[in-house]
Amino acid sequence: MKKTHLLFFLSLVCLASTSAQQRVLKKGEIMDSIAVQDSLSSAYSLYLPRDFTTDKKWPLLLIFDMEGRERQAVSIFVGPAEEEGYILAAPKVKDTVSLTTNMIMTNNVLEEIVNILPIQAGRVYTAGASAGGRFAGLVPIFIKGINGVISMGASLTNTDLLNVRRPFHFIGMVGKKDYNYTTMLDDEKLLDRYKFPNQVLLHDQNSAWPDVAYLQKGLQLFTLAAMGRKLIPKDSMYVENAFNEDLAKVNLLKNSGELIWAEQYMGEMMSMYGAHKNLDSLREVQKELRRDKQFRAMRRAENAAFSKEILMKENYQYDMEEDMFAHNFKNLGWWNYQMDELDKLINGSNIHEQEMGHRLVGFLNALAEDNIALVKSGQMIDEDALAFLYMLKTILDPDDFEFYLKTISLSAKNEDFGTALFYLEEALKRGFKDKDKLYNLEDTALLRITPEFNKVVEKYLEDSRYEIIEQ
Repeated sequence: MKKTHLLFFLSLVCLASTSAQQRVLKKGEIMDSIAVQDSLSSAYSLYLPRDFTTDKKWPLLLIFDMEGRERQAVSIFVGPAEEEGYILAAPKVKDTVSLTTNMIMTNNVLEEIVNILPIQAGRVYTAGASAGGRFAGLVPIFIKGINGVISMGASLTNTDLLNVRRPFHFIGMVGKKDYNYTTMLDDEKLLDRYKFPNQVLLHDQNSAWPDVAYLQKGLQLFTLAAMGRKLIPKDSMYVENAFNEDLAKVNLLKNSGELIWAEQYMGEMMSMYGAHKNLDSLREVQKELRRDKQFRAMRRAENAAFSKEILMKENYQYDMEEDMFAHNFKNLGWWNYQMDELDKLINGSNIHEQEMGHRLVGFLNALAEDNIALVKSGQMIDEDALAFLYMLKTILDPDDFEFYLKTISLSAKNEDFGTALFYLEEALKRGFKDKDKLYNLEDTALLRITPEFNKVVEKYLEDSRYEIIEQ
């Protein structure tokens, strides 16, 4: 079947010229690197649904990825956008520039899209995962006209900045093993107090990104909220179908023994459908579940894990800061022991402690990375503190080779070849195989030509770049 594209021409008046420019946009395709008129640096990717027409107004979802993967981020949302009828755009933002610069670029993109496309007032939303989710949650605080946020694997960055006069709809998506899980539950309570509409949707994926069905659910929730606010006509069939899908999910969770998750989801359904349906029967089902002995036992066990987790987080934060500032390399063995203890929790029989173990590992890695950023942001970089944190990261996430390489590079720079060779061999033992990367590591010119370096490389990668000459 021949693919058809809707081509439409939009005249944009250029401030620098009296002539108008024409831009051709295609529907059903992701358009990359569209430059914003009158801006030197702002650009974005754009997706218009296959049934796009200028005869009606459309909701807009701005998607953020802080690592330059705008096209990939948009592509993940294409299916949900087609089903729910949303225009997608991904402003080009980077975690290497300031928050102010990223906000200016985002605002430039938003202004252009609103000027050239029929965007419905009151229906502009943001979305992102991890760092992109944290940024997405800040956008409505700094830019007016943003009505909702989908944040995946990221809690709110700074709740002190929330303005009760400018509420937005927050949809959090998080796995129970994600270290953001407990923080996001706390955010939900705060948003309830501030009367911000919100839902937290739990999933069982091991990454920040949930299954694509969750992305469609997020857009569906924005649509239901828009019907409740009378921004669009209420579609009773749409509401009923969505409700029945969610009711089926609750029953599936209950039947599979996920009682805490089932009870939590029913609570979210109250806010999803309160403006559309009488929920007395659902409320009774939730009350009955709360009285169930098995549910109450599970709730007590989870709360006990939460309490233990809070104390362990506080201790870890204090200990890491102490070791970092004291350059306490001798304590790396203690951190290795802590990871062994967390592994015992993860491999234990208590499901709530298993989840807690995963969350604590994620927390430690995020804390170490935050401390690395803190040290590197100083006017005078404390290289000993940085070296400690790089070495700590090889313990916290032993399969992430980036920090072995950073340790090798920093050690070689300071002519500590013994440490550099130790971490070189540790990386190779764990399966690192990129020889070109090894021989191009910054600050390792002298190390790379030593017989010791090349012997280690030859031992694990069959041959070395430089010939080893025995005296």
